[in-house]
Amino acid sequence: QVQLVESGGGLVQAGGSLRLSCTASESILNLNPMGWYRQAPGKQRELVAHITNGGDTYFMDSVKGRFTISRDNARNTVYLQMGNLKPEDTAVYYCNTRRWGMPPDYWGRGTQVTVSS
Repeated sequence: QVQLVESGGGLVQAGGSLRLSCTASESILNLNPMGWYRQAPGKQRELVAHITNGGDTYFMDSVKGRFTISRDNARNTVYLQMGNLKPEDTAVYYCNTRRWGMPPDYWGRGTQVTVSS
């Protein structure tokens, strides 16, 4: 069982920045990819970004150019740096991963991000 703990959410004004952290209970070298999903009220959970062990990244179209994702293998932590935040970025953000890229999926409990206009 992989434990994922998110932190860094909060309330920010539009145009502001936040950095989310996801720390795993084991070496993230075993976990691939590591990603961030978000779910807004009344909407489906959607993939925001992920990063592979090889450093390849994916971003959903609406956050390209505003968000970056990085990993610190020594700290077993993945970061989502969010900039130029918009009210539509408001959601609960969840960390997600798989061990060796295979099911099952592991999820954190989520961290709330609220962007005020």
